[in-house]
Amino acid sequence: MKLDFDHLWLGTMAWAFDTWVGNFYPPKTKSGDYLPAYAMQFPAVEIDSTFYAIPRESVVMGWAAKTPDEFLFCPKFPQLITHEKRLHYAELETDAFLTTMRLLGPKLGPLVLQFDYTFQADQLPALTGYLDSLPKDLRYAVEVRHRSWLKEDLYQMLGARNVALVMSDLYYMPRKPVRTANFAYIRLLGDRRQIPRDMGEIVQDRTGDLVFWRDQILTLRDEGYEVFAFANNKYEGHAPTTVRRLAGLLEEGVTPHEEVERVAHQ
Repeated sequence: MKLDFDHLWLGTMAWAFDTWVGNFYPPKTKSGDYLPAYAMQFPAVEIDSTFYAIPRESVVMGWAAKTPDEFLFCPKFPQLITHEKRLHYAELETDAFLTTMRLLGPKLGPLVLQFDYTFQADQLPALTGYLDSLPKDLRYAVEVRHRSWLKEDLYQMLGARNVALVMSDLYYMPRKPVRTANFAYIRLLGDRRQIPRDMGEIVQDRTGDLVFWRDQILTLRDEGYEVFAFANNKYEGHAPTTVRRLAGLLEEGVTPHEEVERVAHQ
């Protein structure tokens, strides 16, 4: 059954996993049918592959053609822009990326700028200038992975531009549900040292953390935010199951105390 929550877009951070055949995709599903099978279950997906290279236009148009009208894609900016060029002299690459992503039309959701640990808060002027250079008709989310960023000057800069600060669950970063845009973007990332690959099943039960994010999502929706939330395989071992577990918590509507007590007595 497809997940259906108003103003909430749940999904995984990619869809092309052979290990999902039989436990998420129907048995014997071909790789070319993964995306339509995915879109029958979840309403949105984050595109991880765009981090590594800008896809061909025909590929992007194929994605759009294989998914329902209401489906959304949330692409990651290429690492050439964020990691290699560090936002400097990246005008041509940025234009090529955004032009290609626009082929998704109304299925294009927020675009994610993911930075690594070495991109620190002294780069605030570069980030500010780069965001100011982007088209204003698209939505953007920024994920930082160094604690030096987590202070008011970043929040105010993003807020002035309606750019979301990604609310990430990454093992070495504080969980900061800071609102800087009229939408919220959550990434459940986990620790690849603990779960180095897709395991095909849950191998690390993080119910307590999912309860935390369930409560954040409900609060955000009550406050009028549109919410995007995506999980990867490193979070619990199998991203589709994590997303379904989160959806189940949202549907149950139990309090955090009640849920923790239930898990403790299982």
